[in-house]
Amino acid sequence: MEKQNLPVIFVTNDDGVNARGIKALIEAVRPFGKIVVVAPTEGQSGMGHAITIKVPLRLKKVHEEDNLLIYSCNGTPADCVKLGVYEVIGRVPDFLVSGINHGSNASISVVYSGTIAGAVEACLYGVPAVGFSLCDWNPEADFTAAQSVVRTIVKNLITNKLPKWTCLNVNIPAVSLEKLQGYKVCHQTHGVWREEFEKRNDPGGNPYYWLKGEFQNFEPENMENDEWALANHYVAVTPIRIDFTDYKFMAELKNWNYNL
Repeated sequence: MEKQNLPVIFVTNDDGVNARGIKALIEAVRPFGKIVVVAPTEGQSGMGHAITIKVPLRLKKVHEEDNLLIYSCNGTPADCVKLGVYEVIGRVPDFLVSGINHGSNASISVVYSGTIAGAVEACLYGVPAVGFSLCDWNPEADFTAAQSVVRTIVKNLITNKLPKWTCLNVNIPAVSLEKLQGYKVCHQTHGVWREEFEKRNDPGGNPYYWLKGEFQNFEPENMENDEWALANHYVAVTPIRIDFTDYKFMAELKNWNYNL
């Protein structure tokens, strides 16, 4: 393949440009194309699809070598994708990969995830996109198995198409490559975070609150959801659509009384 014909692969994340996960992701995808990275200067976990509108956005070139260009951005993952498309690449990339996130983005966590927001933002431009998460919060997490998963998924992206407005949420259990049971295409688990706030006082005696909570799984025995897949050491591959419309409810909604 000629150098000029290499596909452009956009890389972003929400853990920050210096995170071990994004370094592992870059290494995994480098054989597949020209890599352009725009990632947050600092961690942006839990920012969801937020965009920056109250402070200036800034780009800083961090590193450049043959077929690898890395920028940091003081904004969110969605900001990074927007700036990367319009100001760094100047066109939509051929693919986007986001992550590898420290910690799961299965079930309802997809709503809060900056990792998945990066993939969704690319999906808005019609770019085949995948968010990758390793279910391990350990700062020294081993990304070896996750890198193998990334390569498998990217090879499929190259040869297979994703539907318009659809991206992938790929969650990887924290086990060795030998212990992975395979890949399971599954749906997002129906569950919620049951949250509570721990009230504390700062040195000045002023109260503040620290978010706590635990995940409540409403379908723990359902073998078709992502939480079951992860608990049983499968890579959970979940397609996500941007269209939030509840089409099943539309017919009933049309029967409401709008002439009050």
